[in-house]
Amino acid sequence: MPETKKCIECGEEISVNAEICPKCGVRQMQENETKFCKDCGAKIAKKAEICPKCGCRQMNVVSSTLSSMGSDKNRVTAGVLALLLGGLGVHKFYLGQIGKGIVCILFCWTVIPEILGLIEGIRILCMSDEEFQRKYFSNK
Repeated sequence: MPETKKCIECGEEISVNAEICPKCGVRQMQENETKFCKDCGAKIAKKAEICPKCGCRQMNVVSSTLSSMGSDKNRVTAGVLALLLGGLGVHKFYLGQIGKGIVCILFCWTVIPEILGLIEGIRILCMSDEEFQRKYFSNK
């Protein structure tokens, strides 16, 4: 009996050498292109963000690496602090940039830190969580 495997899309028994499922036409991935769902254990594409079997959101390599760096700071919190209290540098203290926070306090009377805080708050809120982690915590 020839060796078989299940199609990653429809579950049909196909040859282990098949590159495309004859039933559904989906390209079968090589072993180095796959990973397993962290919840249900199903084999999924390495770049998949959501498991097609259980719908669980998968953590990609970048976000898992960044989360292992140990930052528990929230992007939305930092952005809102920058928008509302950027003139006093509160978001800088939240992000661990103590020196920059002190400079903001020293120059708050010039209104420049408030303008820069608004700009930085908008930029923080517009970036992805991965970008935020990379920009503010990758060198720590």
